[in-house]
Amino acid sequence: MRALLLVCLSAGCLAQRPQPCTSPSLMTGSLSVSTQNEKLGAFAKYTYDALGQRIRLREFGSYDNKTFHLDVLLLYRKGVMYKISYRNHTCYKKRLNRDFHPLAIPKDASLVGQVVLGSSSGPGQGVLVNTWTGQLQMRNKTAKYMSTVTEFGCVPVTTLFHTTRAGWMVTSFFNNVIGLSDPQQLIPPSFCKDAELEKEEGEDPATFYSLF
Repeated sequence: MRALLLVCLSAGCLAQRPQPCTSPSLMTGSLSVSTQNEKLGAFAKYTYDALGQRIRLREFGSYDNKTFHLDVLLLYRKGVMYKISYRNHTCYKKRLNRDFHPLAIPKDASLVGQVVLGSSSGPGQGVLVNTWTGQLQMRNKTAKYMSTVTEFGCVPVTTLFHTTRAGWMVTSFFNNVIGLSDPQQLIPPSFCKDAELEKEEGEDPATFYSLF
């Protein structure tokens, strides 16, 4: 009887161990991003659709000591990116040479630990989160990451991402809402209808697109 109880308790402990997870397929919220070399620092509002592989980012920040404002719609299935200006009613269409990566913890990630952000002294005073680490193979190079997500819902909190080219990049998510608060954000505006595909020139300041 004691042996059976021990086995049951052990199984219960294993079942409670955090497991790699996938974030909600539809989310709306805000994020901030900065790089170790201080080349990029930005804030953005995002609309995320993993089902249709679409992302909308409206951001402002500085890149290489120059300020920028961007409103972009990334359509991964079509392989195009729209840069939109409602003020001037202009739209630029560029090729999107990146694969879509859903917000998720890879299955081979290693658990760093589980903590409570805030306080565990009373209900509603803290959030239980898990931190994971690992490596990703990206176009002939290896990137390191450390991601923190909520235990319940797998909602992203922070992600540290390292490449040889950019060093460490820190992305913090906040004001996350499950679902699409405005689905129209994922549809190109009418004045983008006749936009022609342009050649990409120079480096895109919003290099954190690859995090998605």
